[in-house]
Amino acid sequence: MTIREQLQPYLPTATLDYCTQLWQQNPFQFHLSKKRVSKSGDFTCRHGHTPRITVNRDLTPLEFLITYVHEVAHLHVHNVYGFKAEAHGEEWKQKFRELMAPLLFETIFPEPILGCLQQHMQNPKASTYSDAELTRLLHQGHPRTAKLVYLADLPEGSVFDLNGRWFKKRQIEAYTHIMYRSKI
Repeated sequence: MTIREQLQPYLPTATLDYCTQLWQQNPFQFHLSKKRVSKSGDFTCRHGHTPRITVNRDLTPLEFLITYVHEVAHLHVHNVYGFKAEAHGEEWKQKFRELMAPLLFETIFPEPILGCLQQHMQNPKASTYSDAELTRLLHQGHPRTAKLVYLADLPEGSVFDLNGRWFKKRQIEAYTHIMYRSKI
């Protein structure tokens, strides 16, 4: 199966040529992964082996696109700096911004996602999910994410379960603080 055939079901149609071209410029092993709780994609490269990129197959098309380009940026940085560059350091941030630039249009990312993503790309983080508003917008209206409950939506004092551990949300000064409680 070609990279184009692998990507086609998961990407917005308008981005398929660009994402295929990224692979053609710097080929890598590509793998669609089942849902992972801790990450939505990864880049790995060991000495003497072809670089490998994985992306979770359960992402929304826009999440998939951002994750794919995020990981390709790691590949590009690795090709230039080897193992010397920080994983999400300045070299990666610059390359990620550069690779995302051709995609930052309303034909691909509708407003208000586009505006939020443009803001995020000024100083991209290691995880898109660290940007709560961008995450909420990317999940909006998608069947897979419709039932998600966001911490920001819980009132202060709420007790909630996350992966078998209980937490209580409370406000401390200007920051939201989560307390882990073994028994609440």
